[in-house]
Order: sequence, then C-alpha cells, then structure tokens
Amino acid sequence: MNQTSRSYTLLVFLSLISIIAAGCSYQAPAFPLPDYDNVPPQLLEAFTKIEAALQDTLSDPKFNTSSYSIEVTSSHKTLWTSFHTAQYRNEDRPGAKHITGDSAYRIASITKVFTVLGILKQSEAGNLSLDDPVDKYLTDLQQPQTGSIKWKDITLRSLASQLSGIPRDWAQGDLSLEPNIPSALGLPPATSSNLPHCDSYADFRPCTETELIDHVRSSAPVFSPNHKSTYSNIAFELLGMVIANVTGTTYEEYIETAILAPLDMSGTSFAKPPDSRAVLPKNESWYWDVEAGVQNPTGGLYASSSDMSMFLRYVLTHYGSVTPTVNWLHPASFTSGMSSFYGMPWEIFRTDKILANTRDSADTGTTRTTTFYTKGGGLPGYITNILVVPEYDLGITILTGGGTALLPQLREKVTVPLIQAADNIVQSQVEHSYAGRYVVSDSSRLNSSFELIYTPDRGLQIDSWISNGTDVLAALPVTFHVSPTLFRLQLVPTFQHRGQSNNHANGDASAEFWRFTPAMNATEGGSNNEGEIWSDFCSSDIDWMIYDGNPFNEITFRNKDRSGRYNTVEITAYKISLTRSTIDESINTTLEGKTLMVQDL
Repeated sequence: MNQTSRSYTLLVFLSLISIIAAGCSYQAPAFPLPDYDNVPPQLLEAFTKIEAALQDTLSDPKFNTSSYSIEVTSSHKTLWTSFHTAQYRNEDRPGAKHITGDSAYRIASITKVFTVLGILKQSEAGNLSLDDPVDKYLTDLQQPQTGSIKWKDITLRSLASQLSGIPRDWAQGDLSLEPNIPSALGLPPATSSNLPHCDSYADFRPCTETELIDHVRSSAPVFSPNHKSTYSNIAFELLGMVIANVTGTTYEEYIETAILAPLDMSGTSFAKPPDSRAVLPKNESWYWDVEAGVQNPTGGLYASSSDMSMFLRYVLTHYGSVTPTVNWLHPASFTSGMSSFYGMPWEIFRTDKILANTRDSADTGTTRTTTFYTKGGGLPGYITNILVVPEYDLGITILTGGGTALLPQLREKVTVPLIQAADNIVQSQVEHSYAGRYVVSDSSRLNSSFELIYTPDRGLQIDSWISNGTDVLAALPVTFHVSPTLFRLQLVPTFQHRGQSNNHANGDASAEFWRFTPAMNATEGGSNNEGEIWSDFCSSDIDWMIYDGNPFNEITFRNKDRSGRYNTVEITAYKISLTRSTIDESINTTLEGKTLMVQDL
C-alpha cells in the first residue's frame, strides 16, 4: 500500500471516529425484528399493565360519553385489542350497542394515508410522476387566475409532503360561522361575499371539484412552494382529483377497488355504514351523516379498528416497496419542533424518553430513540390515530368517539409500556440468537475466536476477537492512532438475506448479513463534549472500509437451529468461518398454550 492509500484509509477511519466521538451512538435499528408468534410473557405483562391504566382513565366522569377501539398488531397478526362503549349515549340514536373491532368510526385525516398510497401505486404503474407539477394533471390550474399560487412549481410530492405552501382549508373553519366567537374576539361584522356556497357554508351540501378549483385559483399561498412545511387539507383534495384523472374513475372507486378490496377491508368505505355498526358520540352524532364530496381524499373514510389493523399489517410489510421512487415512511419535511417531521403524509415523532429508564447505569451517556410514524385525524365527535413502529414490527390503532381529551391519554398509556416490553423481548431474542463465543473448527490450527455479547444500551457488540493469534480489538486503535477506550465495535443488521430458509433439522440454509461499526463509549467521549452545540451532529456511514475488494466490516450468520440460535459466523474480509463453541440452553421467551388477553372495558 502506498503512502497516499495509507493516508486515505486512515482519514476514512478517523473521520468516522470523530463523528462518533462527537456524541453519536448508532441510531438505526440495531436488532432484527422481534418474533411475537409465541406470545412472550413480557408482552402479556405489558397488556395487563395497559388494561389497568385504561380502567383508571375511564374512571374519570368526563369520559362517560366516550367510546374507543384500540388494537395492536404485528406484521403477521393482531396481538391485542381493547374496546369501550360509552356509558351515556344518545337516546334517540344510540348507534352500536357494544363497541367491537367491527364498529365504525369516521377516521378523518387518516384518509390522507390512503390517498397518498393511491398516488404511490399510480406512480409505480407509470401513470404519473411524483415530481410532475400538479397542473399537468389538473389542467384547469394552468388557466389565468386571480390568485397568486404558482401551480407549475408545486409537485405531487410536495402536495403529499405538506410542502406545497398552499392554504389549509377553504370550506370550513371560518370563525364567522361560530356563534359568539367573533364578538368575543372583537372582530368586525363579517361581510365577505367570496365565501364558498357548500359544506359548512350551505348546510353541509358536499362541495364539488369545480367549486374547489374556482376557490384555489383565487387564493394566495402561505409559503412559496417547497420552502417551508405547513399543514394543508386542500393539498390532498387536489391529489384525489389527480387520482381520478389518471385512472379514469372516481377517487372513491379507485381507493375501494385498488386498496380496500385487495386488503379485505370490507368494513371501510366512503359510504356511511348502518347505525348498527356506528360509533355515534352523544350530542355529536349529526356529523356521521355529513358527506365530504370533493373533500373525501382528505378525511372522508369510515373505518373499523380491525380493518385498520389489516391496513397497518400491509404498511409494515410494504412501506419500502410500494414504489422504488420513495420510501413511504421517510421524513420529507420539518415541523417547527425538534422531534417531529412530516412524511407522505405521515406525522413522524422521535423520542428518547420511552427507553430512558431502561439505560444501563454503566453507559448513561447513550441515547436510545423510538420513532413513531403516525397519522391523526379529527372531525366533530371523532379523534383518531394510527401509529407504526417498524423497528419493533408494531402497528397501533386508536379510534375514539366523544371527548377530545381521551385519545392523548390512551396513546400515552398504550405506547410507553408496549415499546418497553417490545424492547425487552428484542433483548432476550438477540442474546439468544447471536451472542456467544465462536471458534474455528477442531481440524484447523488457526488461533482464531470471536465473542459477541449483548447489553441493553450497547446492543450486540464484539467483546473479544482473535484472528490467527492477533488481538484485533487491541490492534485497531493502535493501527489507526485512536484511544483504545474511545470506541467499541457494535453490530448492525442490514436486513439482507441470501439463500433459502428451509428450517431443516440441521439448520436454516439462509445467510443473514450484519456490519460492525465503531460506536462511542460514553465513559470517555460524552463528558468532553458536554455543552458543545455541534456535539449533537450525526451522520451514518456503515460501509466504511474495504479489504481486498470486500467489506472489511461484514459479518454473516448462518445455520440457525430450530430454537432460533445461529451456530456459524463468517467474517468476510478475514475469509474465515467460526462455529459456536457451546450450545447453551435456549432462553425461554414464549408461553406455550397461552392466548392473548382481550378485554372490553
């Protein structure tokens, strides 16, 4: 290796270490998806805790007129459900007698997720491009207008990502329609003659496409296109019109035939379900009958929690493969908060508070985040939320009818114990499947071994590594001139597999690929950077060195036995295969013969 090459290799390694030392522990899923097929006891314990918390919440009299449906699902099956029927309902129109998984709610803005999925499917079919301007498909927007919105600069992608800059609403939300509020705020009498003549301005007659187009052509933007995010319902109404134009059918027919029917979501529709299935909140049941018209793409669907679980199972298994042009869940724009982002159209929340009290006391500088991909909705009488946590293979549906204060409490009481339990399950399963000591076969004379350990904060890491007599963990910092106490080697799954999973008695024939990467030890790196602004700056660099044309840091696990434990490790750059030295007793993480607890509160 010449001097230039040595300098480059050293620079690559030191650049990676400097970023890690600035305070970045690896923040992607550092474990494979958990297995919930045989109900882990940690999950049952969490659901018992959640049920007790829900009962405590419902003891508050202010929720006597509220109903809810809650479901938790993995990508394979529903794991837990809880339903509650309001104590007090409308006497003349009570709706569903008992709330179940088939009871229907107005899911409001959750409808936007279906609208964007429709757009993505049409992109995959080649019928549109996400980066085309919206006026390519809605040619009336190309005509002269009295407004100032630059339609030629607004793409389908920016509409779906809350980056269009166009106004939020147009046919509802005007304070002039609210009794007493204008005078209470000191507003002058309303005299505008430019208000629409539909929806809330005309006894909730459904608005038409023509009325929408006429309105937006006379509107001004909130921001210039793609400059700053701001929530817009109008954006999704326009996307619904695009779907209708490119498919040659109505928006509603397309969503029903292309999405709802294939997913067997028979309890979801734009048509009003019968009262026997309806969740009709006391004193708010009137909105059940309101037709959304051209506003259907932004909030017109009726749905049940069991149907939403089916939909979330689809999301968990397809979010990265609906179309190669975009990962559906990736952030697309920022909100005003440090921890919140917009996707297409997901509302993304990242928090380090849920797993904060699970930290290893020896590594208190490590921050562990949980990312929720959510979509909420609200209409008179209905507050709804769906949440996807791909890292833990979980989808959560919370549908409420009644008071607006109930859903935030339900969400807090469900998500925190659930994620803590899922993380505990992952720890047990990773330790069982991967941790252990691996050595060369008896026939080899090489002095080579490889030991993996798992801790809650540091994940799966290399604890010792001897390659033909060389202590690799000791040699790395000497070779690259870094402190031996600064970093450790953490393993990160790539979710790449090769070969077939045969589940033969002699092991699984598939190979599972991981990478090891330097991660900061908080004992040295964290305290030095306390208070420094740029200590929070992070980047991801997994493929950071090569040797002889191969990834230096690639590790392959092979030969998984029936208990889920891997028995072979291959280190690509070292061209060596190591075998688990002992087969320990499997960690018991299942409950045979047990069924999930389902309770109607």
